[in-house]
Amino acid sequence: MKTAAKHRALALAGAAPALLALLAGCGIRGTAVPVDAGPAPSRASCVVRSGASPAPGVTTVTVQLECTSQLVPVTREVTLPRQAAGDPVAVARVLLEQLQRTPAGAEAEAGLTTAVPSKLTVGGPRAGDPAGTLRLARDPDELPQVALAQLVCTFAGTAAAKGGQAVLLGGPDADRPKSYRCTEEMRGHPDTAEINTSPVS
Repeated sequence: MKTAAKHRALALAGAAPALLALLAGCGIRGTAVPVDAGPAPSRASCVVRSGASPAPGVTTVTVQLECTSQLVPVTREVTLPRQAAGDPVAVARVLLEQLQRTPAGAEAEAGLTTAVPSKLTVGGPRAGDPAGTLRLARDPDELPQVALAQLVCTFAGTAAAKGGQAVLLGGPDADRPKSYRCTEEMRGHPDTAEINTSPVS
């Protein structure tokens, strides 16, 4: 019995190198240290294909939605009265409504989301505010950071900002508005980027 057990032990010992060789050939290498391979790859494409040309009386606007922790420009069709086209407040309201709309259909499938609160409203300047000031129903700095980045980067360059890159935003109180600028860092990391602001005299 002892002799048979000894033969089995020798056979197992001889098979171990062959087993290790097979594992090495498969590209599997043992390690005693945990390996952080990063997050699993996202299935979100973040791409929504544009449709046909808008119908008469319908125009397109571009809003910034979030996808995989970055801002992505998305084109949507809206009906905007001609007299409102150059009105900063009217344009800001249309853009805000679009930012508040929950992505559906192709947008949802592409992984797009929005952080802009559904009850947020925007109005025009108060007495003493600089021209072009937009007053939000909440202090801009109290909004979720992604939502503020969406607003600033959506308003910048449009009639809501009088075509400029600086967006003048204030809250419901009497504090002076601030000038906000959309940066590449905000577009790429809206949840962590430093919000670029400066006081408005």
